[in-house]
Amino acid sequence: MAHYAFLDENNIVTEVIPGRNEDETVNGISDWEAYYSQIRGQTCIRTSFNGNIRKNFAGIGFTYDPDRDAFIEPKPFESWVLNEETCKWEPPTPMPIDDNLYEWSENSQSWVQIQ
Repeated sequence: MAHYAFLDENNIVTEVIPGRNEDETVNGISDWEAYYSQIRGQTCIRTSFNGNIRKNFAGIGFTYDPDRDAFIEPKPFESWVLNEETCKWEPPTPMPIDDNLYEWSENSQSWVQIQ
């Protein structure tokens, strides 16, 4: 099953729906992005759970970047930087890898153990 994201005028995702697969033709319709765009009056772009297309599965509030052909989640912290390869936000320092839980502290620009 395919999924499609509807975009507002700023390329922000407003909704994600299941839809027809791109290889399906029904009543002569095979371009499902165009079809859903036309009936909804919003730009519609296909997305995928596994990231095979457009880097990341779209979510409400994500931005579609047509230059990168990618969905990008909202930036979680001001200090984080976009990885151009994955189109995911990354912290300035990697999270420690151990059995503890951490959260990012923007004030200290570091990972703080929470458990």
